[in-house]
Amino acid sequence: MRRSKEIVLSIVGIIIVGALLFPIYWMIASSFKVQGEIFQVPPTLIPNEWYVEGYTSQLSGALGRSFINSLIVALSSMAIVVALAIPASYGLARYPVPGKKWMILFFLVTQMLPVTVVLTPLFILFKNLALLNSLAAPILATATLGIPFSVLILRTYFLNAPKELEDAAMIDGCNRFTAFLRIMLPISYPGVIVSATFSFLFAWGDLIYSMTFISNSDMWPLTAGVYNSMGKYGIQWNNLLSFATITVLPVLAIFILLQRYIISGLTSGAVK
Repeated sequence: MRRSKEIVLSIVGIIIVGALLFPIYWMIASSFKVQGEIFQVPPTLIPNEWYVEGYTSQLSGALGRSFINSLIVALSSMAIVVALAIPASYGLARYPVPGKKWMILFFLVTQMLPVTVVLTPLFILFKNLALLNSLAAPILATATLGIPFSVLILRTYFLNAPKELEDAAMIDGCNRFTAFLRIMLPISYPGVIVSATFSFLFAWGDLIYSMTFISNSDMWPLTAGVYNSMGKYGIQWNNLLSFATITVLPVLAIFILLQRYIISGLTSGAVK
């Protein structure tokens, strides 16, 4: 009876995973089809005629510059988020900060705000700081998305970490700062990895900030390249899907390589 139940649950799990992954497979498969085959009825799961010009044209075009722009924005935003979220979350977890509940509520509310709400204030701020038409604008803007999320995730980690370990380290000669670096930070590394990963993904998928704050197309990220692949007189869907596939590959690679840390980090962060 138990074995039958496990088989049924496994089949259900496979069906659900297949349904979730099918759009990604369809995007990759369609990127290798000729334009007419994409809309063929009935549709083909495997391309009859392999079309690779979409990839060769993207790789020989401005893809490299857009990739580097996305990488600079994502890595810089991730570094800012991690550098600010770790001390902020530790302070909220360990110290009786006045107005702590309101701060946590503020972080939760900022997660629910649509990007368009903060777009105009950020534009005015960056204009006054002379940051428009520079990568610094989308870097700082996307960091504002990752910081509240990371603070909430990391605060739960520091709450779950035994304070006795920190006290023992201080008895052995550490001060508060070195005890944090040597004890608290290493045992909370899954949360740091989750925060860094999602901060990277927030910035990697940015389109609206980059398109709003930067008018120079040479500084646009990969996502803007996907948007620009839509031609004025029609859309070459195989070329568009080739660009989209190249854009998604780093995200898939990150999730495959870090899936163990991401799953453990998210589940551990849900304890409190």
